[in-house]
Amino acid sequence: MTTSRPTGSRASADRLARLLNLVPYLLARPGVEIAQAAADLGTTARQLREDLELLWVCGLPGYGPGDLIDMAFDGDRVTITYDAGIDRPLRLTPDEALALVVALRMLAETPGLANRDAVERALAKIEDAAGESAGAPVAVRLPGDTARLDRLRSAAQSGRAVRITYYTAARDETTDRVVDPIRVLMIGGRGYLEAWCRRAEAVRLFRADRVDALVELDQPAAVPPQAGRHELREAAFQPTPDLPSVVLRVGRCGRWITEYYPCEDVQVEPNGEWLVTMRVTDLAWARRFVLGLGPDVTVVAPAQLVAQVHAAASAALAAYAVPGGAPAADLSASG
Repeated sequence: MTTSRPTGSRASADRLARLLNLVPYLLARPGVEIAQAAADLGTTARQLREDLELLWVCGLPGYGPGDLIDMAFDGDRVTITYDAGIDRPLRLTPDEALALVVALRMLAETPGLANRDAVERALAKIEDAAGESAGAPVAVRLPGDTARLDRLRSAAQSGRAVRITYYTAARDETTDRVVDPIRVLMIGGRGYLEAWCRRAEAVRLFRADRVDALVELDQPAAVPPQAGRHELREAAFQPTPDLPSVVLRVGRCGRWITEYYPCEDVQVEPNGEWLVTMRVTDLAWARRFVLGLGPDVTVVAPAQLVAQVHAAASAALAAYAVPGGAPAADLSASG
């Protein structure tokens, strides 16, 4: 059996915004063509169809017939036949108001948030309407280096080049480089600086928590006109066919990696083990990755990675040996 794993979708916040805009748009335009709706809403027809599929399971508590949003399709045209009361003024119970206030406070604390003013205005309105119900002493603080993200965002907004000291996990090395900031992104709950790297001569994503030092330079940022931007996804790493491919045999306790890492192919073998094919940035990263997984994962290919893992594991075992050949455990037991 072969199972495909998705490489990720757009951020949940972006999709929520699309869904909130989609229902009133469709209510005002019954029978609109999907292609026209996608163009008006700034998305693709495929993404719009996926959003419409999600709307089928959205609605009022109870989530049974008569509670969920309903639609009718006529070829490539769509009409909302039941809006689940979305056109009525929203009335919140005290518990609902407090939950919404806490969620908005958390959103306002999110580093790299582009529309912070809009969130704060909405929060102020709800707090005012909810009165004492929203006055509970709830303090929201998100983990992460907010100050560093704020400095990166400030550099991107000021249009100045930045010298950073950056740790590259894929190669396990720290480098100094000058970059020209483009924007700060939040992907998969982490902050990233998207910038033109003068060393690599390409656009790169730099994870904020791996920036060890940051100095704004007096020179202006010089992003080449041909520099493209990354497509916003839930995962920063997007495998491409030019990257090395590795094949791993994974036991039951190691299956979680297929949920956290993009996989090209997953085959279930007769003995219950999984044969997983995935792309990696380089084999040095793959070697450290496999060694960290322990006995639950075995490298099948490529042969170069098999040899590297075997050599590293043998060296680690040799480090535990005591001079004279006796294992450390035996020596301590006899002492």
